[in-house]
Amino acid sequence: MRVLKWLSVADRFYKIYLDKRLALFGINSSQYMFLIKICDSPGILQDSLMDIFYVHPSNIVRTIAALEKQGMLTRSPNDRDRRTWKLYPTDLALSVSEEIRIVCENTEEILLQGIGEAEKTLFLELLMQAGKNITEELHIKRKEEEFHDRESSGI
Repeated sequence: MRVLKWLSVADRFYKIYLDKRLALFGINSSQYMFLIKICDSPGILQDSLMDIFYVHPSNIVRTIAALEKQGMLTRSPNDRDRRTWKLYPTDLALSVSEEIRIVCENTEEILLQGIGEAEKTLFLELLMQAGKNITEELHIKRKEEEFHDRESSGI
């Protein structure tokens, strides 16, 4: 159970660290991935975030609502399907997105301190495989939730 313990420790404390660093921008560790993706892909469909980030639709709705309330994004109905929304970054989001990326890069550097480049590459490959393993297992057990393996733009 060492893997579970250290995944939990890393997860808990990197989120605390990011929350402190991202507070300056009015966002937190559960919102930055969505904001960066929307900045990178203006007009992205809200529903596609579920496939990209492997999160429950209710979490996406809450996060999008919070980012919209904070003035970080706007929503507009999808012309092809009025039940779905297109998401666009605001000027505010675009103005802070590069600084948010830097905070995230610095956090990754801290997490990977003392690890060589080859080991970092291997670690990422192994972590991705572990993520795929557990999502495939959940897919089998929870057929009502379909998760697809789509790679996001580095997030």
